[in-house]
Amino acid sequence: MRVYNPLDLPVEQLPIIYGFNNGGSCRWYTGHILAEDGESLGGHVCSHEAYMPGDLGMLDSDSPRHLAFATKYPDGYRCIFIPMVDVSAHEGLNGAYLRNQARRPA
Repeated sequence: MRVYNPLDLPVEQLPIIYGFNNGGSCRWYTGHILAEDGESLGGHVCSHEAYMPGDLGMLDSDSPRHLAFATKYPDGYRCIFIPMVDVSAHEGLNGAYLRNQARRPA
């Protein structure tokens, strides 16, 4: 997974950007990107979960999404991809989701 760490901080101190499979069906799976603080950073429709980490910018690559990620977290971040089977039990992602819901107007 991608790590951007311009200040050479301990990796475990970097905020997390979660990419995850938010469900769907064959050839129409919805991938989503959620920052640790709950901010939504985008999404993508994929034909298969295997393509999601790259399509969502979770891998070390030249994805244009990394510019948005670095704007959000200029001091560094780490990307983690969560497969659909692990989404409901992933504490970090579920915490980010709750923070996302708290941001929404009532």
